[in-house]
Amino acid sequence: MPSEISPKYLQQEETLTQECKNFISTLPKERGWLASHLYQYQGFWYPARHLQGVISCQKHFQAQHSDIFLVTTPKSGTTWLKAVIFTLVNRTRYPPVAKNHPLLSNNPHDLVPFLEIKLYVDNQIPDFSSFPSLRLFATHLPHVSLPESVKQNSACKIVYLCRNPKDIFVSLWHFTNKLRPQETGTNSISEVFDLFCRGVTLFGPFWEHALEYWKLSIENPDRVLFLKFEDMKNQPATHLRRLAEFLGSPFCWNGKLTSGEKNNVFFRRGVVGDWVNYLGSELVERIDRITQDKFSGSGLVI
Repeated sequence: MPSEISPKYLQQEETLTQECKNFISTLPKERGWLASHLYQYQGFWYPARHLQGVISCQKHFQAQHSDIFLVTTPKSGTTWLKAVIFTLVNRTRYPPVAKNHPLLSNNPHDLVPFLEIKLYVDNQIPDFSSFPSLRLFATHLPHVSLPESVKQNSACKIVYLCRNPKDIFVSLWHFTNKLRPQETGTNSISEVFDLFCRGVTLFGPFWEHALEYWKLSIENPDRVLFLKFEDMKNQPATHLRRLAEFLGSPFCWNGKLTSGEKNNVFFRRGVVGDWVNYLGSELVERIDRITQDKFSGSGLVI
């Protein structure tokens, strides 16, 4: 399956407007994992081209009451949950076993498009006239940077998927190294681990990102559902049931969806705990200490 983020999305200057270039020049910057720099905006870090999409999305996107937003940090199981949610909300129109199911011929990223890194990335204004009335969107945006129309619309739904930061880090390290030009070499774990722990990563810091949505899910559980990647892998039936009920498509009594599909069609094999193959005890202790400190008193345990 194609990568979650195409290398072209990490290009720095080619598609930036002059206004965006001028604005970015005023922002704090740090060394990037793939692009040459990451820029800090509203407390979070972005490559230049992504940031242009963030700003354009903030200016122009208008939420509707029936919209559903899937929110993640990169490498948290986004592709997998996109496929799950698309199948779930479209099961009447496209039964999961149908030969013409869109997921058989389309990437989940096309069926549930990203706001800031696809629809708005080059400062374009997308045409939503062909979208179904129940619109599915994905975003890596922290809550503070969501368009105001999303934050102020009490009817649209937000599904947040969180993952163990150690697994996120290892997956992101592999991912960015695969996309780096051969002549630049690869990032060592130690090089980018320090950046990750300081929050200098794509759409990071991870901890502040997750904590925003965790608090919102407690304050407004009818609007924000907070899911954990590990829980969904370990107890898929339980957490798919939570997701289905949250989206208004509940299971019936026998553990099947109301239209009769067995829930195992929604899940693929995933990896939990791969970090043990890459992180030594010193690195594990550092990231666990940060997680404990950041989440202390919140009730969030990863």
